Formats: sequence, C-alpha cells, structure tokens
Amino acid sequence: MSRAAVTGLGVVAPGGIGVKEYWELLTAGRTATRTITHFDPNGFRSRMAAECDFEPAHHGLSPQQIRRMDRCAQMAVVAAREALTDSGVLGEAPPERIGVSLGSAVGCTVSLEREYVVVSDGGARWEVDPGYGAPHLYHSLVPSSVAAEVAWVAEAEGPVTMVSTGCTSGLDAVGHGARLVADGQADVVVAGAADAPISPITVACFDAIKATSPSNDDPQHASRPFDLERNGFVLGEGAAVLVLESPEHAARRGARVYATIDGFANRCNAFHMTGLKPDGVEMAEAIRLALAEAGLPASAVDYVNAHGSGTKQNDRHETAAIKRALGPHAYDTCVSSIKSMVGHSLGAIGSLELAASVLAIHHDVVPPTANLHTPDPECDLDYVPLTAREKPVDVVLSVGSGFGGFQTAVVLRAPGEATGE
Repeated sequence: MSRAAVTGLGVVAPGGIGVKEYWELLTAGRTATRTITHFDPNGFRSRMAAECDFEPAHHGLSPQQIRRMDRCAQMAVVAAREALTDSGVLGEAPPERIGVSLGSAVGCTVSLEREYVVVSDGGARWEVDPGYGAPHLYHSLVPSSVAAEVAWVAEAEGPVTMVSTGCTSGLDAVGHGARLVADGQADVVVAGAADAPISPITVACFDAIKATSPSNDDPQHASRPFDLERNGFVLGEGAAVLVLESPEHAARRGARVYATIDGFANRCNAFHMTGLKPDGVEMAEAIRLALAEAGLPASAVDYVNAHGSGTKQNDRHETAAIKRALGPHAYDTCVSSIKSMVGHSLGAIGSLELAASVLAIHHDVVPPTANLHTPDPECDLDYVPLTAREKPVDVVLSVGSGFGGFQTAVVLRAPGEATGE
C-alpha cells in the first residue's frame, strides 16, 4: 500500500475536547472515568463511564443540527471540523476527489433508545404509536447517516463509507480510508469513528456478560489494563477524525504531515462472539501482514498502542499476540493502553488510539498506562506504567480486538522516514 499522509486531526474525548486538551490529558496520565451522569445508573452492575463534557451548541452546532443528529453524529461532525481546519484542505481538492470513511459500533444508540421509550410509553405498550416518534428517527436507524453528516461538512462527493466492525471499527475505517487514497480513488479522505454508547441499554448489555468493571466505589482507578487486579473495562464515548491525503497531494499544497499510514491488515478468529483464544494467532497475523505491507521488520516498531481493554482474557491474548508477532523485540518495545484514561468507546476508540499514535510520533512521547500498579505476571512486557515517557518514536503499531473475533493492526510512521523496501 502506498503511504497515506495524516495532515489533520480532530478529537472529542472524555476529559478533553480538542486535540490539545486530549494530548494534555494523555501525557499527564489523568483519568476521565467517573460515575455516570447521562442517566440514573442506580441498579446497574457497572455504574461508571468515561463521559465527554460535550455541549454541541458550544461547539457551533445549530439548533436544527442538534435536533437532527444523534450525539454520536454531533461528536463526529465537531471532530471532523477540527481536523479539516487543522489540515487546511478545504478548497484544495475538488469535491469528487474527497471521500469519507467513518466507523461506529453501535451508531445512534442514544436516540434510538430515547425514542423507543417515548413511543412505547416507557415500555408499557407492545404496540407502539409511531406518531410520537421524532421527525428524524430514520436518521438514527441508519448508521450511514453519521457518515453523510461528515460528508456534508467535508464537501465530499467522492466515496463515502460507513464501517461497523465492532470495537475495531475506528481502526478499520481509517485503514479503509488509507486504501482509498493509496488506490487513487480519492486525493483526500476524512477518516475516523464516533460512538456515544453510554445509555441504559448498552450498560445493561455489558452488565449481562460481566465485561465491565464493578469497581463503582473508585471510578478513577477502575480501568486497569494489564494490572493483576483488573476486573473489566470502563465504557466510554467520543470521536476522532484524521484527514488523509496522498503524499503527492499534501506536498503540492505544502501541507504539514504529522505521520503516514503505511500498513493495515485485519483478520477474524472465527471462534466465539466474545471469547478469545489465548495464543493470539489471528492478531499476530494481522500485525505480520501490516508490517509486511509497510516494508518493515518487527524490530522497527518503537511503540505499540495496545487495545488494552482491561479484561483478563484480552490483555493476555494481546500480550501473546505481540510476542508472537514481534519475537524477542517485543520485550524492547513500549506498549501502553490509553483506555486506562479515556475508557472504551467501542467503535470510536480505534480512531482515538490512532490519533494518540500520531501525536506520539509528532511529539516523541509515549502516553502511559494509567492505574498500572501491580503487573499481571502473565503480562510481562513494558506497558509504560503511570508516567508518559519521552523517547524517539518513528514507527507505531496500533492494534485492536473486537467482539466477533475481529483483529486489526495499523502501522504508522514518522514523515520522511525511509520506506525500508
């Protein structure tokens, strides 16, 4: 795959709206997890989440846009606007050469649940009255409406795609966007993901399978990837958008390039909807293929931005995959999970992690794994506990794992680095 240059970033994240605030949160090792305020969480097993302090009107959305768009779409649009402004690309490419690749795991969950409660009279009626539904309810039913909203902001008349592969959606959407650039189908692709899953139905679903942490008495320290005392992930929300361009297009207009996306691969374990095999074979294969596409040996990886959800099976599976793919170099490589600070925003987290990976390259700083005090002996890599680490970062491997057995790897590189081919 030819390289796709990252020329713009936009972020809506727990604890930080905007790229600058997001990076400050991550490098400070601060956690944004707290008791849920979006609804009354009493009665739920897990009553915590990493919520965004996001007011759409404050970020320039009109009353009509706010009424039309679900919270997920609102965050996607705000992140896209920041990324487009950061890149300065608007007006630099014809609309038919601009594309969108957006990811989401659960789409417009908040609006769908809210409207069901209304039309069913709080669940009392099996036969609902559609006359009580909001006028834009169909927009919430169709996840592609989120990508359409971003396309309007980006003035994109090229290929527009919605990717939904569970918790790898954010990685897969950006990987697909990079492919559109590499294949010459677009000069510019606005790529990323958004999810706003903090709602009763989502919390109840994860309660049922006991995937989320029950440490409600200490929300700030509940997300503990790779720690011996971890007991599940903490739900989150947010959005991140990257502006991708062909290196030639970026060079012609003199754009600043943060990093390049050089490799992308995904695999599925075809094993279990929520379970993972401990050997990590499929993730390791995705890593191997992504590195091969980038023309890089395993020893070139400076930092692994981990999935690091904080469940025991994921952390051990991922550790095994990194060892299998990188060999002895795995022990010389920094690994960290930002979910320890911003929670697990399902489809959005992959793009938030890619934004963090780009910033790690740009600033030569590896964000830490917060709350990692007692390492699990089975997780014996360098997980950068508690404190960010300054070091040269030229190559980042970002990996993700999702329900259904999805495994994805993306390779990013500092601009101007040799191809290695």
